[in-house]
Amino acid sequence: MAGEQGQKIYEYRGIRGLVAAELITDTSTEIEYGEVQELAGTSQLQKEVATSSATKYYDNIPAIVIDSDGADTVTIDVSAVPLEKIAFITGQNYDPDTGMLIEGERKSKYYAIGYITEDTDGNEVYVWRLKGKFAVPGSTHITKNDGTDSNGQQLVYTGINTTHKFAKTSKTAKAINVEKVKDKVDLSTFFDTVQTPDTVKAKTAMAKTTTTKTEG
Repeated sequence: MAGEQGQKIYEYRGIRGLVAAELITDTSTEIEYGEVQELAGTSQLQKEVATSSATKYYDNIPAIVIDSDGADTVTIDVSAVPLEKIAFITGQNYDPDTGMLIEGERKSKYYAIGYITEDTDGNEVYVWRLKGKFAVPGSTHITKNDGTDSNGQQLVYTGINTTHKFAKTSKTAKAINVEKVKDKVDLSTFFDTVQTPDTVKAKTAMAKTTTTKTEG
């Protein structure tokens, strides 16, 4: 009878704006990211979280349950990724003078990814996942025919917690999610740089800061 009590029923329907930035520094005292870059058009994103629980027995009874969260596996169906973007997210070499992607040895790097999800009511959630690695994407190429068949690519991103502990929570973090419908955050520049628990500010807090500076 939940529907009669006013519970809102919705589903997820919408994904756009996939971007990425290299994680340059991640220590207990500092976190720094590089320039945010667009990657490709996105048709589907699926996140799976590795979790486990173990029951401990004392005095012949189950006394405590220990929970553990592992890595997130984010699978993203995208349009064909430009060669220079593949080099960027996989640590492979790209020669801009010749437009050549050199497949082979690669430098292992971590990245943040950002995107916008949406539900069936049109409510958007702005997301930054803060640390993870991309697998090298595969691709499928088929002969042309008189139909409309074509293929994009699939990105697999494995996300983990940062080493850095943020001031707001005194903890590490995997990701942040901000609901646009709450209208508590100015989201106009959300993807200009990577956002973290410490950089996202409420509109009221921003207004107080501006007023204080003006009065001073």
